[in-house]
Amino acid sequence: MQLSPKALKWVLRFYPPFFFQRIWVKRVYPDFRQLDMKIHKSLLNRNSNGTIFGGTIFAAIDPIHTLLFDQIFRRKGIKRTVTWLKSARIEYLKPGRKSLYFSVRISDEELNRALQAITESGKLVQTFEVLIYDANDTLCARSANEIYIRDLSVKEPLPTSDNKLQI
Repeated sequence: MQLSPKALKWVLRFYPPFFFQRIWVKRVYPDFRQLDMKIHKSLLNRNSNGTIFGGTIFAAIDPIHTLLFDQIFRRKGIKRTVTWLKSARIEYLKPGRKSLYFSVRISDEELNRALQAITESGKLVQTFEVLIYDANDTLCARSANEIYIRDLSVKEPLPTSDNKLQI
């Protein structure tokens, strides 16, 4: 579904995994190439140490790249896609004792590489880094998210004798 930046922001704000974990989308930029988020520390997302639960941090970054790319592709005429997080690795560097902040930015190079992959092969597998900071600009977590996007309008090649799976 194609959404405006404002609509995407409000859909994500009330998306239950975000809403109940106090994950707040601050801004979605008009070209969908950047999104700013805040994870409010609260009773709903504190762990036994009184810091923000790692699962909350992970939940906040999980869908963002795929959602942004999906909206960008839709505006470029690539409307039948499936997008998901293929794999992720998160490194917790410092405890989140206060609210956390991060921005997801898609550079010109990343966008051009993604568009080329989608138009040439009909699919994209790409890894992006996300850095999560606290209010004092202390780096608290780093994540590497590998996303998968397939253009469903591009047919996959049928298996031939050369590329059949050998068991």
